Amino acid sequence: MVQIVTGGAGFIGTILVAGLLEQGREVIVFDNLARGRLRYLEKAVATGRCLVQYADCADLVGFRAAARAALRGRRPAAIWHMAANSDIPAGVADPTIDLRDTFMTTFNTLMLMKELDVPDFHFASSSAIYGDFGDAEIREDSAPCKPISNYGAMKLASEAQVCATLEAHGRRASIFRFPNVVGAPATHGVIYDFIRKLRANPRRLDVLGDGTQQKAYLHVDDVVAAMHFIADRSVDKVGIYNIGPRDAGVTVRFIAECVRDAVSPGAEIVYGQGNKGWVGDVPRFRYASGRLAALGWRPSMNSEAAIRRSVRDITAQAGE
Repeated sequence: MVQIVTGGAGFIGTILVAGLLEQGREVIVFDNLARGRLRYLEKAVATGRCLVQYADCADLVGFRAAARAALRGRRPAAIWHMAANSDIPAGVADPTIDLRDTFMTTFNTLMLMKELDVPDFHFASSSAIYGDFGDAEIREDSAPCKPISNYGAMKLASEAQVCATLEAHGRRASIFRFPNVVGAPATHGVIYDFIRKLRANPRRLDVLGDGTQQKAYLHVDDVVAAMHFIADRSVDKVGIYNIGPRDAGVTVRFIAECVRDAVSPGAEIVYGQGNKGWVGDVPRFRYASGRLAALGWRPSMNSEAAIRRSVRDITAQAGE
């Protein structure tokens, strides 16, 4: 049966679509192409089992019309909801961005789930829902959640809406709480930004914050593998999982030096002040992924390996 992927032309969505096709599934992608790129899905479309539809999930009327036209009366087996605003600072500057592109896209997709009688819903959430727990290890039941960005707040509200919807509609839902995800094809993120800065000025790399920010990073291939694993193995009506590596993460200084060494070895790295890169940035967090490990999944890369591979891949991408 067909699988719907919202935001399927974006960074993680592209890899997810490829994985679903490898499993022999048929996929319909809905994307407003704000950050997604059609060229990322060329191989998927060439299989003959992937249809890409332009749709803004925040516009329920237009989204509904696009979905019904693409489905032609078929009942989807699952919806993978990846569409959201990915620019956290932009959402801090204008809260309506995350209200519209992070929460309303989820609300409308859940409405469509009910209308189309879709049994399974898989939701891309975020570690940003927790807020700043300092050096404490963050588990799925850590509380209270106090997000410090509008993005995190709207992801948390979206999780609540998923739970409320599953009380009356659908068979089950998976909520994937992502850490910082890296890899190619990148459309944003710290590695992508550093590479662009050094391409523009090979002599100097300016870094937001003092470089001591330390977080867990997971390669996109591992993230998507975990999503498939949870979707196949979780038996909870609403299964909530932290997805992350089994380490304490790496610093922004480490990432900056990796990018500098790969792109412009002679460049000076100039750090800012304080341990936050921007308003809403959580400078440090320790992510507990024991629940997912107990289900039987392990990542193939730790944070350091994920960063090193991503620097190579995104550098090659940027040089296309």
